Amino acid sequence: MDFRKALTAAAIATALSFVANGTHASSLLTVSSYNMPNGYGQAHGGTYNYWDATYSNCVASNCTTDGAYLSGGLGKLTDGVIATLPWYEVSNDAGTGEYVGWEIVNPTIDFNFASNVTVGEVKLYVDNSHVGGVTAPSYVVIDGTTYDNPSWQFASAPEIIDITGLHLTGDTVTVTLHIPTQWVFLSEAQFYSGAIPEASTWAMMALGFAGLGFVAVRARRRSAAIAIA
Repeated sequence: MDFRKALTAAAIATALSFVANGTHASSLLTVSSYNMPNGYGQAHGGTYNYWDATYSNCVASNCTTDGAYLSGGLGKLTDGVIATLPWYEVSNDAGTGEYVGWEIVNPTIDFNFASNVTVGEVKLYVDNSHVGGVTAPSYVVIDGTTYDNPSWQFASAPEIIDITGLHLTGDTVTVTLHIPTQWVFLSEAQFYSGAIPEASTWAMMALGFAGLGFVAVRARRRSAAIAIA
């Protein structure tokens, strides 16, 4: 096989592999801290206290106070524990349950990363039981863009709001949950990378498609030649 044929074969293989494996690879990103208003609870009419009481950077009593601002730490929203049951079937005593819950006020949460990242997908694990005024958000706003969630209208098991096709770059992603009724409960937030193919990969893919075109043209010419003969 001469050099041109070898290059064409390699390029074709790369292009086919690229298509088969998708346009990007993703991996779970590590949140270094998040900032937000604490959850609400009995002081605002809740059955229990839905605080982020395990938050790692508690100042004074802010981890056990409705709506107190939390910053510089980590807690329930990034601990890897995803609620599989509705809020009323898990322990919420003293704000140590699997959910953080907010009433009426739409919470805005800043998720911080140790360095600049590219986020391609966001997953939010929420309750949508429709019990006690608890529903999933009717929409979420991520870095200023609104994403509707019409499924909030229909009671279901805990729901995953999965937003894909993003291209968010920087060291912070800001998420706002819009409460359509009375309460919204969030147990976990996950962020996945959206790696863009390197320039060399794009170049090889272009060569691959060119190679495919070259092979197709040669095949047509050969078929035409055989037909004429």
